[in-house]
Amino acid sequence: MLTDAAQKAGELLWNCWQNGQTLADGLPEELRPRTRQEGYAIQALLEQRSAAPLYGWKIAATSQAGQAHIRVDQPMAGRILAERVIAEGAVVPFGRNSMRVAEAEFAFRMARTLAPRAAAYSVDETMSAVQSLHPAIEIPDCRYADFVSVGAPQLIADNACAHYFMLGAAAPEGWRDLNLAVHEVTLRSTSLQRAGSGAAVLGDPRAALTWLANELSAQGTSLAAGQVVTTGTCTIPLPIAPGDEIVSDMGLLGRVSMRFSGD
Repeated sequence: MLTDAAQKAGELLWNCWQNGQTLADGLPEELRPRTRQEGYAIQALLEQRSAAPLYGWKIAATSQAGQAHIRVDQPMAGRILAERVIAEGAVVPFGRNSMRVAEAEFAFRMARTLAPRAAAYSVDETMSAVQSLHPAIEIPDCRYADFVSVGAPQLIADNACAHYFMLGAAAPEGWRDLNLAVHEVTLRSTSLQRAGSGAAVLGDPRAALTWLANELSAQGTSLAAGQVVTTGTCTIPLPIAPGDEIVSDMGLLGRVSMRFSGD
């Protein structure tokens, strides 16, 4: 049974997200989750406000540098709501985005559901449930003004800094034979370029996907067939500004692009 404080925290975070507002000092003390599990319980309330089935999941803080930046010691899962998925090549409203970065990511679409269970899923088991691999761009944002200091439970409650997401076309057949850990990724804007690889996400995007399957399993949540999982940024997050065009290029695996409005 969710507490009244959890319900109020979920409502406050949802309203901030919809209105482009931030909380100066994090959630009010009486509403703050104290554990990751309490954070996930608040996060789940955001999904209930969506008019569509859950589109998928994101993973935040999949590199040691990313974890150090926001002072956490392991990754965090967040929900991708269907209303926040942008069509490939679309113009994205810049709005009051406070984080102001873009991320190039490997994303997987699931062919088969991985249900909660006591035993951990292996990488092979997880990958056998995958339908396709896609290049993707995530535009994160946070509802806390000082997101580097609030800690993992509050960041999880805030949907692990989810905001906008764009999925590219499925990679050509044969992607399973590639070493995704060393596969090069380029992310560029109108004025800047960053390079990286799949090694940035827990050493390999396949490992990141497996982490997500087991994190959800531990929460009693299924990773469902048809859902998309984006596995974390392959480069140092790229600064963005209104009017920028963003291109994530994964070579033979494909590319995806978006443009921000000039507001």
